[in-house]
Amino acid sequence: MPQDGSGDTPVIEFRNISRVYGTGEAEVRALDGVDLKIHHGEFVAIMGPSGSGKSTAMNVIGCLDSPTGGEYLFNGVDVAGLSQDQRALLRRHYLGFVFQGFNLLPRTPALENVELPLIYKGIPPEERRARAMEALEQVGLAQRAAHDPSELSGGQQQRVAIARALAASSEVLLADEPTGNLDSHRSVEIMELLVKLRAERNLTIVMVTHEDDMAAFADRLIWMVDGRVERDEPTRKEVPHVG
Repeated sequence: MPQDGSGDTPVIEFRNISRVYGTGEAEVRALDGVDLKIHHGEFVAIMGPSGSGKSTAMNVIGCLDSPTGGEYLFNGVDVAGLSQDQRALLRRHYLGFVFQGFNLLPRTPALENVELPLIYKGIPPEERRARAMEALEQVGLAQRAAHDPSELSGGQQQRVAIARALAASSEVLLADEPTGNLDSHRSVEIMELLVKLRAERNLTIVMVTHEDDMAAFADRLIWMVDGRVERDEPTRKEVPHVG
């Protein structure tokens, strides 16, 4: 399994990655020779028009999909050389996921939602309860631990989802349109929280978004078109703030 990253080894590296669906006239090259490196502690936003390959790239990073060609290295380890069980362990121990739709269990209190990945990791009940509460405190929701998602606002539900990723001690946070279901005020709050947590925990954050003002919170912008990286550049950091 991958070791904790150190030195100049990128946490995520694509070498000429391709992902092809279908054959013949139905062939779609969702990724077409993508090279990229993401280092520990970076906050990277991936943008592009519909069909650009940004979601496919995120799925490959998250080991939810496999490339057709090229190499995907995680902390210097070729993911293609891992067994199915090892890839599942990589997702469980190194990767945290935050989705546009929150993906919380609807009739389950916030605390138990946050505990869920710790159950799969075999953490004893007392320890996982403590870790889940600590994660809820970090996102400012300790006082809402006993509330079901239906009793929480959209912004609060996304905070619970972020806490769930934090509780699992994930090294990399993969955020797929994390503000897509939120109003502008709550969106800025969530982005400011991600920036804060990145600094406190040295998280690596990879975010797919279609919103320029949300991408501005990241360090780098990777712009994709037709399965290729068209631009990879620093952001200008002209970010909005909650007023």
